[in-house]
Amino acid sequence: MLFDLTDLRLFIHIAEQKSLTRAAERMHISLAAASNRIKELETRFGTRLLYRENKGVQLSPAGETLLVHAQAFMQQVERLKSDMQQYNNGIKGHIRIFANTTAVTEFMPEVLGHFLSRHPQVNVALEERLNQDIVRGIQEGTADIGIAAGPVSGAGLEIINFSTDRLVLAAALDHPLARLSETSFAETLDYQHIGLHEGSTLQHFLSRIAAETGQRLQLRIQVRGFEAMCRMVENNVGVAILPHSSAMRLSRTMRLALVELKEPWAVRERSVIVQKLDALPQYARELVDFICDEGRKAGAPDGTRTADQ
Repeated sequence: MLFDLTDLRLFIHIAEQKSLTRAAERMHISLAAASNRIKELETRFGTRLLYRENKGVQLSPAGETLLVHAQAFMQQVERLKSDMQQYNNGIKGHIRIFANTTAVTEFMPEVLGHFLSRHPQVNVALEERLNQDIVRGIQEGTADIGIAAGPVSGAGLEIINFSTDRLVLAAALDHPLARLSETSFAETLDYQHIGLHEGSTLQHFLSRIAAETGQRLQLRIQVRGFEAMCRMVENNVGVAILPHSSAMRLSRTMRLALVELKEPWAVRERSVIVQKLDALPQYARELVDFICDEGRKAGAPDGTRTADQ
């Protein structure tokens, strides 16, 4: 046999970590054992799989090909485990999710709370990533499910829109912009902004839009979440741009003026991204269905719930 599951798991870890040492640590094997396994793989396939460099390792073209097949193979293994779980209660499922800032901080905690209470044998790793990293993570198989906002595309991926939100400006009640019903993004750039932390999908997006107009956000302070952001806005530290659903929830307990943004990009589609829905383990498919169902409920006309609550 050319390889076993340990070989494939090790190779995937090496590709993710770009380090033989860290991959060996994750596999709980010695560096020598990991190195021998890779050498044996290269011997069996008759080609180099890795380029060893001072700062780590890089995949060769043959290694890139092996990685694609290894990830697909391991996904099938996970699906097999999931489908057999009803016969063996000792098996646990694992789902890795890459999501944007809004999903991680506002939407997914409630969704996962409900989902995991119904699936006690499933574990979830939820990581905040930028949109392009979410798409790449799904393409490369390092994540099972992606959740993104705004326009997304990826060759060969399934992209499922599950709700729509829009970005709005939040300002203190006595701020000059508070009297407006709508404003342009360019007009907000005359004022100090409250931003999210570096690495936030939304912050990265707004900074890029500002740069494309030849301007920049005047960031007075950066915080870790929308609640802290709106506390700063309420106290007139600056203005902020955030999803309408989050702003509406927070305005129930804070004195905020919400102003519409004129730009078409202010409307943000939320999407679930997967390589192939039918290839996911059963429990992962159920989570995708749960996210989409919750998103559709959030769009109900009575307005009692929003996708970010």
